[in-house]
Amino acid sequence: MTSRQPLEPDRKVTVPDLVLAKRAGQKITMLTAYDYPTALLLDQAGIDCLLVGDSLGMVVQGLPDSLGVTLDQMIYHGKMVTRAAQRALVVVDMPFMSYQVNDDEAVRNAGRILQETGAHAIKLEGGRSRVGAIRRMVDAGIAVMGHVGLTPQSVRRLGGFKVQRDAEELLADAKAVEEAGAFAVVVECVPAELGRRVSQALGVPTIGIGAGGACDGQVLVVNDLLGIEQTVRPRFVKRYAELAQATRQAAETYATEVRQGKFPGGEHGFA
Repeated sequence: MTSRQPLEPDRKVTVPDLVLAKRAGQKITMLTAYDYPTALLLDQAGIDCLLVGDSLGMVVQGLPDSLGVTLDQMIYHGKMVTRAAQRALVVVDMPFMSYQVNDDEAVRNAGRILQETGAHAIKLEGGRSRVGAIRRMVDAGIAVMGHVGLTPQSVRRLGGFKVQRDAEELLADAKAVEEAGAFAVVVECVPAELGRRVSQALGVPTIGIGAGGACDGQVLVVNDLLGIEQTVRPRFVKRYAELAQATRQAAETYATEVRQGKFPGGEHGFA
């Protein structure tokens, strides 16, 4: 008789399941989602985790970065995604300045996200500087996913979206986040060998994005995966569809048929 795997198609994914998946050598799948219909499709496809990312600032709102996204906006999108998810674990990003001011405010805002969205966990960026906030959240019963390496909310301080290569700093940050109580850590935009070292050093799962295949799981922005995003195409992105092209073609065909009087036809009306 074979033992059950932590992540199975017919079972709701929980926070402990992700830790067990790492121990079992089972890879974790994660994609961003920002609305109900997309989240529903991803959930039906068997994606383990849905991240309501503050990347919505760029791929939904058309901003140059994520700094303009507000807490209310994250809660608005988080509600839609959580409503759709029947199996997947839903994680909501804490947006810029919702946790940096002080630990008390960070805990209040994290609690508000969970209360108002029904999500299962929050994610925040940063390493050793965020240890106090993470500990306080965990003590309050809030599940926390960390995020080290390239931290997009610090993009202006970093001087752009750049590969992070300081192994000593990254390892120290990742270990500190784990010790503070985070159940998983996103590792973004680091050399593949460094991603492997971080994954081996931690007892909790690493979710890589541009961090190599040795991470315990992978995350992509769904707009990149579907070929919808057209302005930026990072090296680490693989497009699994080209929906921008398909959407344009469908809209062009529709416009042509309307202008030529071909749509609507008789079958599209009522007697």
